[in-house]
Amino acid sequence: MPGKRGAMRVHLKGIHKVKMHLATGEVVFYYYAWRGGPRLKGAPGSAEFIRSYDEAHTSEKRPVSGTMMSLVAAFRSSAEFAKTSEDTQRAYRAYLKMIEEEFGDMPIAALSDPKVRGEFKTWRDKMTHTPRKADYAWSTLARVLSVAKDRGLIPINPCERGGRIYEADRTEQIWSEADIAKAISVASKELHLALVMALWTGQRQGDLLALQWDAHQTDPVKIQRKAGRLD
Repeated sequence: MPGKRGAMRVHLKGIHKVKMHLATGEVVFYYYAWRGGPRLKGAPGSAEFIRSYDEAHTSEKRPVSGTMMSLVAAFRSSAEFAKTSEDTQRAYRAYLKMIEEEFGDMPIAALSDPKVRGEFKTWRDKMTHTPRKADYAWSTLARVLSVAKDRGLIPINPCERGGRIYEADRTEQIWSEADIAKAISVASKELHLALVMALWTGQRQGDLLALQWDAHQTDPVKIQRKAGRLD
């Protein structure tokens, strides 16, 4: 890809270009230092673009074909990764680095061995002292392999249906009948109505907050969303 640095014209080799369709209908292009490499900053040909290309090639190790690292690289450059939010991508990168460090040189052929699932589980179990981290690491690995399988890079995904370690204890957040009665006894008319709707309609908080005062009627209680959905 041609670019300019001062009066010089440089040709950047190996740049991977990805076309994306945004939800707004706009078509944009993302550029990566190489297929599976880091995304380049700035407009093509700009000083920022060339600088990010140089930084990528001096600091990043390129994936070896036929290894797990190449699958991680394929995931990084996939539309499935690109369409996620910046926060999600940031979280993914941390776990992708962990996967590369642990399994980067594993041959893709090893994924067909039934024992490899146990090896992945053993890796996850080393993080059981931080169960959420363990679950995120596993789900990221499973996602990488899911995208690879979907694109025909591997025949099976040994991390399907891995289960979760972390289980949230929400018992202290559940209101008893006594808690409800106590709240109703001191609540204003408006809060009383809100509490009854939350208890008996099963609506999510966002849906209830979006309701207008004229969207309900009493005796009997009936709530209708103006978007056309009857709840």
